[in-house]
Amino acid sequence: MLEIMEVLRLLRSGASDRQIKDLLALNRRTVAKYRVWADQQNLLAGPLASSQTIHELLDRTMPKALPPQQTSTVAVYRDAIAAMRARGMEIAAIRTRLEEQQQSPISYSAIWRLVQQLEPALPETFVRVETKPGDEAQVDFGYAGLVLDPTTGRPRKAWVFVMLLAWSRHVYAEIVFDQRLETWLLCHRHAFEFFGGVPTRVVCDNLKSAIIHSAVHEPTAQRAYRECAEHDGFLIDPNPPRSPHLKGKVEQGGVHFVKRNFLAGRAPELRDTLNAKLLTWCEETAGRRVHGTTRQQPIERFRTIEQAALQSLPRDPYDLAIWAKVALHRDCHVTFDRSYYSAPFRLVSQELWVRGGTRTVDLFTTDHRLVATHNRAAEPGTRRTTLDHLPPTKVPGLVLTREDTRVRADAIGPATARIVTRLLDHRPEDRLKVAGRLLRLVTDFGPDRLEQACARAGAYGSGEYVSVKRILLAGLDQTDTAPLVVAPIDRGEPPRSYTFARHASEFVVSLFGGVR
Repeated sequence: MLEIMEVLRLLRSGASDRQIKDLLALNRRTVAKYRVWADQQNLLAGPLASSQTIHELLDRTMPKALPPQQTSTVAVYRDAIAAMRARGMEIAAIRTRLEEQQQSPISYSAIWRLVQQLEPALPETFVRVETKPGDEAQVDFGYAGLVLDPTTGRPRKAWVFVMLLAWSRHVYAEIVFDQRLETWLLCHRHAFEFFGGVPTRVVCDNLKSAIIHSAVHEPTAQRAYRECAEHDGFLIDPNPPRSPHLKGKVEQGGVHFVKRNFLAGRAPELRDTLNAKLLTWCEETAGRRVHGTTRQQPIERFRTIEQAALQSLPRDPYDLAIWAKVALHRDCHVTFDRSYYSAPFRLVSQELWVRGGTRTVDLFTTDHRLVATHNRAAEPGTRRTTLDHLPPTKVPGLVLTREDTRVRADAIGPATARIVTRLLDHRPEDRLKVAGRLLRLVTDFGPDRLEQACARAGAYGSGEYVSVKRILLAGLDQTDTAPLVVAPIDRGEPPRSYTFARHASEFVVSLFGGVR
């Protein structure tokens, strides 16, 4: 009935019912009812009584419409329902018991309405939490609409990152194209640089870039986010699950305020241009408005008190690192950020932790032992391989080249070099791998014996790897046993010379008998 004084003034001025309806947004029947009542009480002419007198008159003389009366179908069971609720029974169970007792259907909704009368809900209450200067910052992402990509010039979905200092309400905002971990940490650095310091705590949601396990009592932060917090000196304070109201300052005074006042109604612009305007808006518009709660300008509260309460920002920024758990594949490499990094072959099929920094990639076992460090690949598809990580038997073939093979052969001796050169010059088959196996005989027999074996094989016109190896296995490189030229089986190849592992006299005894 608060509108009665306005209605009376308009009625006394001669306004029609339609005009009063349009001006006061009332129903025409309500206006007509007031006109009849005012005429009966002689209020349309003469001096107008006070507001209190008119309201008292209205209460005494205006007929009041009674609300529709409806008797509950379960009112007769009121005491029984109250007793069952006192025992902790749910509405569905109460309905079942009543139907069993009365042998007739009972309305669930009727029981529910009666329970609401018996147990009126108390309004939920909240307590406003205020913090000390420099104690807390709240962060959040909000959808920002379409923004032009500086690289392609095409519109892309974008988000606005907002950090708000809880005491002064000073705000930093930045437009980004994703909510990845790298973006999340980089935005923190930009915000701290904008404020010129670091708050004691950062309150955040349970987004994946920040929290890997959300819980009320023991949440677990992303490993890289924890490293960033330790480096910059702040505590991570995630909200409990499904409780965004606990960081209402950044929800309403941050993200919602930026979207409603800065982003609303803007045509798509280049992100860099938009961010430059947004930074100015944070200082000149958001910073200099009179805040609805503090009744002061956020930027003045920040500059005069809170800025001095912030912790110093480390001079060197945190080396942005991404942690991931990966498996070491059978090729002795892990896949990280679309590139490949080697680890010791003994760990194949095991899980490893990867820490990808801006300059290096470190590999750790699950018990946090460092097993490999590589320079980070600049382009996708790059392989970073340390030969010591590969099985020893696989390395020679991997690094085998013609130039290296010739150099190694020359270092052993001229006889070895002649045989290796003959193998490398062979056509049309490629004998590079055979030359490599020949040089690897140094591991078992040493360079001197290999050189002597190659000289012996060369003296009899043989340049075969098999011949040299047989000479070494038989120890003929260390004897003066006379060679014997044997015609090879005719395979369309020139004759080859071989050296028997035993003296020819042994064969004479075998053929003709006698004493050796």
